[in-house]
Amino acid sequence: MADTCGQVLLGSGLTVLSHPLMYIKVLIQVGHEPLPPTLGRNLFGRQAQHLPGLFSYAKHIVKIDGKVGLFKGLVPRLCASTIGTFVHSKVVERQTAIINFSFMINFQMLHVFPSVLTLQCWSFLQTTKEMIARSCATVITHPFHVITLRCMVQFIGRETKYSGVFDSIVTIYREEGILGFFAGLIPRLLGDVLSLWICNMLAHLINTYTIDDSMNHKGEIKNCSQAATGFLASMLTYPFVLVSNLMAINNCGLAGGLPPYASIYPSWVDCWRHLSREGNMGRGNSLFFRKLPAGKMYAIEQKRFF
Repeated sequence: MADTCGQVLLGSGLTVLSHPLMYIKVLIQVGHEPLPPTLGRNLFGRQAQHLPGLFSYAKHIVKIDGKVGLFKGLVPRLCASTIGTFVHSKVVERQTAIINFSFMINFQMLHVFPSVLTLQCWSFLQTTKEMIARSCATVITHPFHVITLRCMVQFIGRETKYSGVFDSIVTIYREEGILGFFAGLIPRLLGDVLSLWICNMLAHLINTYTIDDSMNHKGEIKNCSQAATGFLASMLTYPFVLVSNLMAINNCGLAGGLPPYASIYPSWVDCWRHLSREGNMGRGNSLFFRKLPAGKMYAIEQKRFF
């Protein structure tokens, strides 16, 4: 319990610190570009149109809403973080005994085989345990994630429809029913699961077949490989994050979820196809060194690209 409380406190602190970054990222994902592109130079010294980065975007928000404006949607996000940590901890705790027992059986059955096979089995079981725990936490906290995104996107149309956690719950239930709380859940789950397996399997392969026991700083090298594979996995699965966030606000009555910022998508697959066709699958992936999308024109009045 003490470990879980420590994780909650640490997670809450990181959530508060990273919230402005997520806020800006979500607005860019939706397609809101309040500041026009500026003329600059690329890495090769050629003139190029650049979009405002993280700090310019943050200054714009502060200018309109003050520094407090950078923390819109923080309360429901803290709720999601806290509840998710407890759920994850409890699910892992329940699974540990079962998986340890399964591993002991596998170990007895595989004692005649090389130890690498046993390690692969253990890695598979650990990844499966983490996948189940993360999935349970994601499903239970997704309603708070939806509220967080909608609170953020209100910046575009200056709405106040989602003004608090309880009021937002009532609003979503009244207008969309239970399913409204789980808008965008499927692509989010798929992205989380794929990212976890890609990261853990690649790290396992690297640590097993490329890192020798005789190498110096073996622990540090393994940590670096885990971080590198995690970054690669997040890059590969980013489209699922983008589609999930867009579906969470799609057709919810806010300007950011309606045309011209977004089409009305019958399903997340339609959203994926539309973004892929428009070449926007990586929108919001970078907050620095943002370049003008090829073939796009900036609309000053609507503050977006066409």
